[in-house]
Amino acid sequence: MAAYTPDPKSIAGTTLNLHERVEVLVIGAGPAGLAAAMEAARLGRSVVLVDENPIAPETMGENLPLHFGGGMTQAVRNRNAMLEAVVASAPEIAEAFEAGIDIRLGTACWGLYAPSPAVGWLPGPVAGLVDGERTWMVGAERIIVATGRRDMGLAFTGWEKDGVMGLTAALRLAQRYAALRTRRAVVLGSTAETLQGALALRAAGVEIAALIETNATSAGPEALLAELERGGTQLLFGQAPKRAEGADAIEALAVGPVSADGAPIAGAEMTIACDTVLLGIGAVPVIELLDALGCRTVFDTARGGVVPVLDPAQQTTIAGVCAAGDCAGIWAEKTLDTEVARAEGRRAAGGAEAAVSPPAASYDLGAYRLNWVRAAVLETDGTAHVCQCEEVTAREILEVRPPRYLGWESRPSRRNSRDIRSLLGAAPPNPDQVKRLTRAGMGVCQGRRCREQVTALLALATGEEYGSIPAATYRAPVRPLPLMVAAAASEESPAMAQHWDTWFGMPSQYLPPWDLPETYTAASRPKGHEVASE
Repeated sequence: MAAYTPDPKSIAGTTLNLHERVEVLVIGAGPAGLAAAMEAARLGRSVVLVDENPIAPETMGENLPLHFGGGMTQAVRNRNAMLEAVVASAPEIAEAFEAGIDIRLGTACWGLYAPSPAVGWLPGPVAGLVDGERTWMVGAERIIVATGRRDMGLAFTGWEKDGVMGLTAALRLAQRYAALRTRRAVVLGSTAETLQGALALRAAGVEIAALIETNATSAGPEALLAELERGGTQLLFGQAPKRAEGADAIEALAVGPVSADGAPIAGAEMTIACDTVLLGIGAVPVIELLDALGCRTVFDTARGGVVPVLDPAQQTTIAGVCAAGDCAGIWAEKTLDTEVARAEGRRAAGGAEAAVSPPAASYDLGAYRLNWVRAAVLETDGTAHVCQCEEVTAREILEVRPPRYLGWESRPSRRNSRDIRSLLGAAPPNPDQVKRLTRAGMGVCQGRRCREQVTALLALATGEEYGSIPAATYRAPVRPLPLMVAAAASEESPAMAQHWDTWFGMPSQYLPPWDLPETYTAASRPKGHEVASE
């Protein structure tokens, strides 16, 4: 038998050119990330700590990585001032710098990679970083992801107007940037994260005019709710948003009564004057890097939704990759005491602290989200865009309509009349399948505003539990990456780049335009010009 000879036109045996190596890479400079970096430095490891703040105003305008909703002042355009504001907002950053940690602000991680059966030639965990001007690859012995949380979207009528924003985004602008333009806000939701955030915004000078909750009781601690009410906030339970009023920006929010199952009931609408509506119906762990890497995830009500599977040392199912902070799970005690997140960071860095499991959830997370989507999205006329980027409505998602640019609106006779079960089969519907058919989630924000809403809509349409719907997947890059910047970092080895122009030597799949004859067939291919399938 002839000896095995590797295909010289494949990338097998080639190496990835890493721009730098470090023992520990920490992604995110929140409480967990800073604690992880400090602990790793204390243990004598070389540490690089990256954080994407300050975020470019153009990126904020695309609602990345949070739903900023146009709620920032012009101050965010002064990068030097924002850099100073970020450092001043977290004294631990200066302490980490004094400890010898390599801190890089304004630097985002757009992708993580690790050895696997498909990419066995990688030297270990690798991260792709970008700072707006260049992108580069960093190899690390251990990568600690501490990327925090974001907010679930809610497609009520008018939610595309400036002034509808995520509560986490408002906190980021107020606490890290001192650049929140909000003066009078209405808050949707009553979880512990929502109540704590509303109180923090009030302390920052924002008037919290009202808190709206579709359920009859609060999902968060009563003590926080009472403190909010003592400050003059009107508490409206059994209510749901009907529409945001105003020409381009928010001027008022109309709300109306709903039943326990989210259906509208008789009763007069109420209009509340405000310049901002804060979405606080669901704090979502930011797991995009971990999911795109291939870490195993699970829906866990006690930990706030879809989260990575972790061992007691905060390690994911990918060797050398750990998670800490809100991206590792969100629950009330952790929200109210940042020491819980800091302890996770220290464990992820190799500290000896014992792991602490979250308590049982105080409310049904899936049912809570379903009730909000039912009341504010399904029980309206269904014309609000759940996916704002691709302009896909709830009705079009549930009817699995193709994108409008294919012209189905002008051909009513060809519209399907089947329900989602007959279209997608008997198994729980998959949001990735719906995304490919409708484009919901394919926009610039990469589904951050519509992802959980699509899951809820599919659950409501099929009668499945929220947690049984498969989670939509992520793909790198998880941050905007200009092609010019990406191309500038392409430093392939000669062996890897030798056949790039013909897709690693597959002429049947691609030929340079200058090599194409007027009529090209396999029979006319020059002798010796191999085809991969042959």
